[in-house]
Amino acid sequence: MSALIRRNNAYRPAAERYESMQYRRAGRSGLKLSAVSFGLWHNFGSVDSYENMRDMIFTAFDCGITVFDIANNYGPAAGSAERNFGSILAHDLHGYRDEIVVTTKAGYGAWRGPYGGGDGSRKHLIASLDRSLQNLGLDYVDIFYHHRPDPDTPIEETCSALEQIVSSGKALYVGISNYNAAQTAEAYRCLRARNIPFVLTQMPYSILNRTVEQTGLKAFAHENGLALTAYSPLAQGLLTDKYLQGIPADSRMSRDMFLKQSALTEEVRQKILALDALARERGQTLAEMALSWVLKDEDVASVIIGASRASQIADDICLNTSFTAEELCAIDRASGFGQE
Repeated sequence: MSALIRRNNAYRPAAERYESMQYRRAGRSGLKLSAVSFGLWHNFGSVDSYENMRDMIFTAFDCGITVFDIANNYGPAAGSAERNFGSILAHDLHGYRDEIVVTTKAGYGAWRGPYGGGDGSRKHLIASLDRSLQNLGLDYVDIFYHHRPDPDTPIEETCSALEQIVSSGKALYVGISNYNAAQTAEAYRCLRARNIPFVLTQMPYSILNRTVEQTGLKAFAHENGLALTAYSPLAQGLLTDKYLQGIPADSRMSRDMFLKQSALTEEVRQKILALDALARERGQTLAEMALSWVLKDEDVASVIIGASRASQIADDICLNTSFTAEELCAIDRASGFGQE
């Protein structure tokens, strides 16, 4: 589905874009997120096609996706994903800023020297957000994440920096990413004591990766009014039909970089074959079922998908988040989490 309309090379969003997307509260806040977010980790950097970026952003927005997830280091040249998205926002979506949730993050290396290497210091977080705002061409972002915990910076300093960022109007809400359960609890206590609108924790979560359940992080978030935003809900593509018969020559896994070929063991392939069969019984593709499974309860506010072409985005929004108890048990068994 793409209702992309051009008039003299201008983009006009689909009128029906909000009709098929779910919108969910970010924890106990008033902020609503599209159940599917679009992530710009890959394919939006310094070596990618700008026209393809535009088509993907337009298709995402046409599909009702309002959340665009970026970070200061997304590239491969750090900052280039922010600059490219900022250009599209300025030239094609400038009249729709209030319909869009822009997120960015700091915590990984983004520029040279001792202050750009990525940490939780006041210096790095505030400087990084200022650079991000300049890259994006914005006065504020909707959500600013600390991208990873920093054992060398006191959590009080990190929280103080996030407090200053919100009070300055440079971010409306804050979140954390890649914090384990104990670190999340510590950040929660510190941020809530300062009355900072801390609403989200971003973590990997999929049918094949249930760490947030096993460590108690998901339960802590539920009990304390936080929500999860789930990245890698398709296990970097394993939970699609792409690898059912092996490794395609043009796939991300074939490049053996972020997704290693060693990840596709015969045991894993048998799991995804069994999951694919269950998805077809539900009238879904494997990817559709995998996203729907992560969104099956309200503790997950949004799943973050990526894409290399516009058609993949439209394919990922056909959600059916209702599962019978029998289906959930079958998915658990197929993925290796069921009872023997």
